[in-house]
Amino acid sequence: MKAPALDPPRLSRFGEHLLSRIVTAEVDAMIDGLHKRTGSFGYDPWGYDEGSVKLAAGVIKLLYERYFRVQAHGLENIPAHGRVLIVGNHSGQLPMDGVLVGYALLSNVHGPRAARAMIERFFPTVPFLGNLLNGLGAVIGDPHNCAKMLESEEAIIVFPEGVRGSGKPWRLRYQLQRFGNGFVHLAMNHRAPVVPVGIVGCEETMPSLGSITPLARLLGVPYVPIVPVPLPLPARVILNFGEPVEFDPEPCSETEAQRRVETVKARIQALIDAGLSQRERVF
Repeated sequence: MKAPALDPPRLSRFGEHLLSRIVTAEVDAMIDGLHKRTGSFGYDPWGYDEGSVKLAAGVIKLLYERYFRVQAHGLENIPAHGRVLIVGNHSGQLPMDGVLVGYALLSNVHGPRAARAMIERFFPTVPFLGNLLNGLGAVIGDPHNCAKMLESEEAIIVFPEGVRGSGKPWRLRYQLQRFGNGFVHLAMNHRAPVVPVGIVGCEETMPSLGSITPLARLLGVPYVPIVPVPLPLPARVILNFGEPVEFDPEPCSETEAQRRVETVKARIQALIDAGLSQRERVF
């Protein structure tokens, strides 16, 4: 007996219905209201794609509000316009912290921003992931890329710990790892304020017992975490945005630059501590 053919119009209607449930009128208006400079096809020079952002925003909105139940404090500290570096602690094996911080800025009632996230160089080597992240506004964390975007008055999310933070094991949770100092030089050279953000909750979304180093080397990635659950857990997330820090743009010694890095690091630690005291339960 011949199998019945699928009805393409029915599938098309189902797809349109599903898309309308994800990209709601609220999400559509939120993205259209950004007035982001894009070409006639909806892209900017770094690959940002309005269509991809709308779809992602619809999905992330559900995760932000219902799964991780994010509480964001201090969003009034994010400038509504102009260049800014949002610098935070990194954790959770997957880049959920960057995704949630990005949505907090996107939905900020004090002035929504389509933030760019600096990502590790290995991400574009993962099939499909590089193009997907580019479409959502992420860019390889290269100083040249960051400088160009600051000159274009972008808001940029930076995690100076890099994989040292995202891939750390559970026993080091909420312990800040070594910060790179590139963000301070960028802030100084381009007169960009630094807004620190302390992120609490992402440590618990995917706790790691360690890394399978031989497999990581074979795959060419920084780490392959040993996790009890392969999907992010619904931990409650708290984002605390601090007051902007501005540095003197005049050239300084590397010792002074490092002191400025430690200043930002200390503010982030204080915001983390505040978040830990604010939350009543982990899940």
